[in-house]
Amino acid sequence: MVISPQVFPPRKRRPSAGSFISPKLSDQNLIRSLLLLAEEISNLKPLQCVLKKTSSSMTRKSKLLAVLFEELLRNKVSYLSPTALLCFEEMYIVLQRIKTLIEDCSNGSKMWLLMQKDAVSNSFHELTIDLSTLLDIFPLKEVELHEDVKELLILIRKQSYESKAISDPRDESLRKHVVKMLDRITREIVPDQSKLEKIFTKLGLKDSSSCREEIESLEDEVQNQVNEKSKSELVSLIGLVRYGKCVLFGASTPRSNERNRNLRPSLTDVIIPVDFRCPITLDLMREPVVVATGQTYDRASINTWMESGHNTCPKTGQILAHRDLIPNLALKSLIAMWCKEQSIPFSNPDNGERSNAVLNNKTALEATKMTASFLVNKLRVSAASPEATNRVVYELRILSKTGSESRACIAEAGAIPLLVKHLGSDHPNLQVNAVTTLLNLSILGANKARIMETDGVLNGIIEVLRSGSTWEAKGNAAAAIFSLSGVHSYRKKLGRKARVIKGLMELAKTGPTSSKRDALVAILNLAGDRETVGRLVENGVTNLVCELMDELPEEAVTVLDVVVKKGGLVAVAASHHAIKKLVAILLEGTEGAREGAAAALVTICRKGGSEMVAELAGTPGIERIIWGLMGMGTDRAKRKAASLLRIMRRWAAGHVDVRISISYFVVSKVKN
Repeated sequence: MVISPQVFPPRKRRPSAGSFISPKLSDQNLIRSLLLLAEEISNLKPLQCVLKKTSSSMTRKSKLLAVLFEELLRNKVSYLSPTALLCFEEMYIVLQRIKTLIEDCSNGSKMWLLMQKDAVSNSFHELTIDLSTLLDIFPLKEVELHEDVKELLILIRKQSYESKAISDPRDESLRKHVVKMLDRITREIVPDQSKLEKIFTKLGLKDSSSCREEIESLEDEVQNQVNEKSKSELVSLIGLVRYGKCVLFGASTPRSNERNRNLRPSLTDVIIPVDFRCPITLDLMREPVVVATGQTYDRASINTWMESGHNTCPKTGQILAHRDLIPNLALKSLIAMWCKEQSIPFSNPDNGERSNAVLNNKTALEATKMTASFLVNKLRVSAASPEATNRVVYELRILSKTGSESRACIAEAGAIPLLVKHLGSDHPNLQVNAVTTLLNLSILGANKARIMETDGVLNGIIEVLRSGSTWEAKGNAAAAIFSLSGVHSYRKKLGRKARVIKGLMELAKTGPTSSKRDALVAILNLAGDRETVGRLVENGVTNLVCELMDELPEEAVTVLDVVVKKGGLVAVAASHHAIKKLVAILLEGTEGAREGAAAALVTICRKGGSEMVAELAGTPGIERIIWGLMGMGTDRAKRKAASLLRIMRRWAAGHVDVRISISYFVVSKVKN
């Protein structure tokens, strides 16, 4: 069997060079595999921007080696001596490593390749020395070769014997220019646009699309590094490329035909599984952690929640017994596998805190400030068309997702007041981008105050919630309200606004599933205030969540639990008809939904008294369902199920028939 180079699929981060092993093939098949591999390397396009001479030298050598292997196959060599066989097996490994290195350099970041050119050049040189050694020990006398081929082999030997790595002065000059520009940015000096353009042109960064790809490659490379200094350099380069992209090529939105190109998809192009979303931000979790209640959140989101002064679980409303965050490694692995299948970059930090190299990176911070200032100044140009304004706002939206430093820089540059007037835009995309940018900015605690205190911002967000042009705009407005309600005083203020309550209720009733989820999460946060719960009940929140239990069971039962817990007798009475649906979820729901349903039933029974317990006890098979949950549910579900059983036993003490029924069932379970 011949091994084709195609059996090694493209990878973003390839295995180490030493991980390849020699193939165990027959003599003929080994030579044929070597020919295929040599041809594959010779057909690779040499690196165009950095290390062009080095990569071209490698492809030329591979092309000459292919002639040697063709001659051996033409002569039908049926037997190789042990020395020749070992030489060819080792040569296969070297050629595979050469191919891998060229492909990794071609597919990776151009900026990072430039900064690491000496190390990469040395890697090429080491492979060349390995190849030279194998050619030196090749038993030329043991095989029949044409004289021309023998001379060719001698030529390859000479070419492979290089005393030092190939160095191109132009590469070094370009690297020094980049380093100098980064240093000037660190000293808060705005880069010269003409010099920036020359650097980008030489690196092949000729438009917004190529810059986006470069940024993605640099971000991937950050996750592959363990050295803090390397991470710091990469973060600086990301800041430089992001700034250069905006200054040189202007703000831009993804073109519709880009999705048909061979580009890596983004999270906006795929549907993220519900279990992979953080309940707080609804974004893909990068580092899922479990809190005291057993719920899972993204570490950054739950840290922000707790640092804002909360001591409760955002999803269940329970008081957290402790503030420890336990990594959910199993879920993290599943998310990483899903991201790999979808070709989506997955950051994989080793801990919940950003590295010191990132936090203390003055160059990256100054580059971000320059980028934010440039975009905000563009936004101030009142004569710009809606399309041009939309491109600027879209860039701010993207920048606001990159971290807390970016959010602070955008707000400090004065973006929030400028975004307000675009919330009422007739341009649907502009409205979506404006409200989403405000949502991203609101994640930072300091920006919550800016948004709430800036005239017109809150009313603009509420107006988008009520009458936005698209469901995406409405859903992101609801998410912004959720984010703002993380501060207790803002939660009370938002809960007093009838338009907020009605807007969230309407969105939860009529929106698509994703928008309904946004609305329910915001309602859950607002329900943390007892006064607001009364308004929610008056507007029919219990009926609403009962209707949504089939579509969004986990969110619906959690909202019902909190509303009944804080809503008084009116909320309890309104939840009477929800018992049957909650029991159905106990029987057939997901693990999380069953847990939430059990918690809601405990609250309803405790608040509603004997009438509610009677309704539950009258449900056929309820005892068996509860026992099943005690045996198969989560730890919290088991506790809630035990509480339900105790409540029913106490109630049954005054009802002989029911008491006999329950006692008989308990005895039968013990015997079994």
